[in-house]
Amino acid sequence: MPQKDSLLIQSIFDDNDINSLQMPGLHARLAVYINQLIINNFEDLIYILYRVDVSEAKLKSLLKANVNSDAGEMIATLIIERQVQKIISRREHRRDNNGINEDESW
Repeated sequence: MPQKDSLLIQSIFDDNDINSLQMPGLHARLAVYINQLIINNFEDLIYILYRVDVSEAKLKSLLKANVNSDAGEMIATLIIERQVQKIISRREHRRDNNGINEDESW
């Protein structure tokens, strides 16, 4: 994986800012990269989807329903949506845990 592409993916994994994940430029760059992975390194794409925890059923359904659409763009949308969901979930759980004694939380 070229350095700039690995930095793109790492920034998506590490980003905790919903606004930066929803920037149009990020989606477009990610879609191009995903299309390259589909052609040249499908194993890396599977790893990324697994690491982000994209729903396999949702992905299959989306691809099947949109056969003539750009797969890279659809997958990029799913990846970004999933990362946003995880950020929201972390924030909600962090707020929920504020009243719990640290010794009692796990």
